[in-house]
Amino acid sequence: MAFRTLATADRGAVRTITINRPEKLNALNRETIGELTLAFRQAQQDDAVRVVVLAGAGEKAFVAGADISEMTAWSLVKAQAASRAGQELMSSIERLGKPVIAKIQGFALGGGMELAMACHLRVASEKAKFGQPEIGLGLIPGFGGTQRLTRLTGRGVALELCLLGQQIDAARAERLGIVTRVVAVEELDAAVDAMADQLAAAAPLALKGILEAVIEGGECAIDQGLAFETQGFAIAFSTEDMREGTSAFLERRKASFKGQ
Repeated sequence: MAFRTLATADRGAVRTITINRPEKLNALNRETIGELTLAFRQAQQDDAVRVVVLAGAGEKAFVAGADISEMTAWSLVKAQAASRAGQELMSSIERLGKPVIAKIQGFALGGGMELAMACHLRVASEKAKFGQPEIGLGLIPGFGGTQRLTRLTGRGVALELCLLGQQIDAARAERLGIVTRVVAVEELDAAVDAMADQLAAAAPLALKGILEAVIEGGECAIDQGLAFETQGFAIAFSTEDMREGTSAFLERRKASFKGQ
């Protein structure tokens, strides 16, 4: 289907979903959140898609935040519904079962930072900026920022960024574990493509098992998480991909995984 606020493109097994509102710095309004929810559902259901890249159009912003002009008219009930819709989108990305890479060329603020944190890997240009500035609007993060930031960086950093609302640069974001990798502006496209291609060539069921073990198991006590890992490890032995991977290793050739 055609989207009003998104653009999608496939390159082999890699699907790129681009938020296409550069005149608004790709700010998240309710329409964009709805379309992103649908776009990620389509990517999840399409077996030909093994990796998703999430990007923002233009040079200035990945996503500069939520659409403030829309928010000013919200009642308490509408705000609660919007928060739930945003959180459901972020959770659907996190639990997609396929790797999602955020390509961050500029501002990732507020809802944009929350969207980036829901992705599994985050590659940023050295000009990227991050922050949770909601405090300046008399608000708190509403799309999962307080929770994912705490899990990524620890309570102290989460409190600093949310209470002070200050932006940080890509280098500090990388040191804090918010960003996976920082590259020069002109290297961003190539770095993301290389990472996506490596993931697309990997065993899809093993990728899914790793994502589930880290995300779901990571929320449990250690004994439960280890049991979750053991279950996933054992299930992998029932797959054709495991037999192909081990055979390719022993035969010193490149494996060809089918997701079976």
